[in-house]
Amino acid sequence: MVFDISVALTWILFLALFPITFFWVRRGWRIVVKRDYSEVALRRGESPANPAKYAPYAAAINLIAGAITLTTIVLVVAGSLSYETWSAIAGSTIWMKFIFDFILSRQAHPIVVKKKA
Repeated sequence: MVFDISVALTWILFLALFPITFFWVRRGWRIVVKRDYSEVALRRGESPANPAKYAPYAAAINLIAGAITLTTIVLVVAGSLSYETWSAIAGSTIWMKFIFDFILSRQAHPIVVKKKA
């Protein structure tokens, strides 16, 4: 095995899965168990008017994404997944988590058009 840029990027992606998984599972744990809604559907750092309404969706997004990345880590260490498979799973999970969080934050913070008097 020759150490080149693709090997370095592969290791960076794999090692990045550990803190990503930790933060996503911890965020889901905080929402479900501790009832901490401070990180639910944030938009520009502000919580929505009723974060408890959106908490189950945020918890599901975080826990599902955390479970997928945790399973990916375990299967990579066990040698059950090829590089193409696990990198596709990891990349798709990361992007979908970001997209679903974006959609949830926009749903929680509707655009209010002010009428001119």
